[in-house]
Amino acid sequence: MKVYISADMEGITGLVDAEDVQPPGRDYERGRVMMTEDVNAAVRGAFAAGASEVLVNDAHGPMRNLLPDLLDQRAVLIKGRPKPMGMMEGLTAEYDAALCIGFHARAGMLGVLSHSFMGHEIEDIWLDDRPVGEIALLHATAAAYGVPVVLLTGDDAACAELTAWDPSVATVPVKYAKDRFAAQLVPVAEARAAIESATQQALARLRSAGISAEPHRGSSVGESHQLAVRWQSASVASHLPAIPGVGKRDDRTVEVTGSMPDLYRLFNLFLRVATAVTTNPPYC
Repeated sequence: MKVYISADMEGITGLVDAEDVQPPGRDYERGRVMMTEDVNAAVRGAFAAGASEVLVNDAHGPMRNLLPDLLDQRAVLIKGRPKPMGMMEGLTAEYDAALCIGFHARAGMLGVLSHSFMGHEIEDIWLDDRPVGEIALLHATAAAYGVPVVLLTGDDAACAELTAWDPSVATVPVKYAKDRFAAQLVPVAEARAAIESATQQALARLRSAGISAEPHRGSSVGESHQLAVRWQSASVASHLPAIPGVGKRDDRTVEVTGSMPDLYRLFNLFLRVATAVTTNPPYC
C-alpha cells in the first residue's frame, strides 16, 4: 500500500499565528518542529496499517518547512519550490490513499489562519460553481486520479469543510478556532496520538473494504470541470487571459475549463503569475 501525504502548516497542532508559520517569525522554527512531529504521527500510523511506502510533500509556503533530520526516516520527502503541482507534487494514480496533514479552512471562513493559497489575494474559488479552497481542490484532483483522500487533520473549521465536501473522510481536529488567530488547543500528546490512531484506522478500513486492491477504478482524469478564481487585484486577472484557454467573467474573476489534474497544474501557474504581479503578504 502506497500512501501520499500533503503537509500544510496552518492546521498543525499548537500553531495559531503568522509568527508560527512564516519565516522569519519568532516562533517559526518551533513551528517547523511541530509540523514535522504531526507528520511523523501520520507516518507511524500509515506503516502500522501496512504501508509499504510513504511519500511526504512539504506543501506550505516556501515548501521547505519540514526538518529532514527529524522526519521519520521511513518516509520519502519532497521539499522546495517551484513544483508544477504545488501542494500535490508527487501524487500519481499509483498511490492507494492520500492524507492531508495540517490543513486550514478556505478564504472567508472563520478558521485558524484561514485563506486560499495566497492570503487575501484570492477572495474566492469555485469548482463547477461550488465554493472551494485548498482542501476541496486537492480532494477533487486526487479523486480524478482514483486516489481516495482518507484523512485530514487541522482545526475544527478545516475538518468541517472537508466533511461537507465528502463526509466519508476521517478528520482529526487538533484545535478549535476562537478566531482567525486564536484557538483552543488539543494537548500535544493527545493530538499526536489521535493523528496516529486515525491514520491507522482509516487505512485499515480502506484495506478491509478492498479499495486498495483496485484503487483506481472509477478514476476520471479526463472528465471536464470548470475552475473560476476571484482575485483581490484586477491586475492579476488582467494578466491571466494571456494563458490560452483562460477567460474573464469580470474585472477580477477568471475562469477555465479542463480536467482536474490539468486545472490544478494550471492553477499553480496562476499563483506564480499572481506572485509576480502583486507583493501582498498573506494574513494581513
